Amino acid sequence: MNHAEWKTRRHCALLGETVEENPEYDRLYEEAELAHDLGQLVYDRRSVLGLSQAGLAERCGMKQPQISRIEGGGTMPTIPLLRRLARALDADPTIELTPHHAAA
Repeated sequence: MNHAEWKTRRHCALLGETVEENPEYDRLYEEAELAHDLGQLVYDRRSVLGLSQAGLAERCGMKQPQISRIEGGGTMPTIPLLRRLARALDADPTIELTPHHAAA
């Protein structure tokens, strides 16, 4: 459980709500899911290249704990940082907007 989710659960508990009754939970859950997915992509690409977290950090001018937080889904990097990560991973950053699926 990341810090944002813990804070939401704590907030709900103080209000006497369940997490499912709080609309803020859905937004935070989506953000956490995005952070997790990005972290998995970074981990997978780093592994393919045979880099350690420290090696990747050195290639993109960061520190190893920062890479660990990104891979663990604990932080969402800015777009400029995503560009640096992509270059260090010999990859191109791609952002895609897809429409929601319409209900039939």
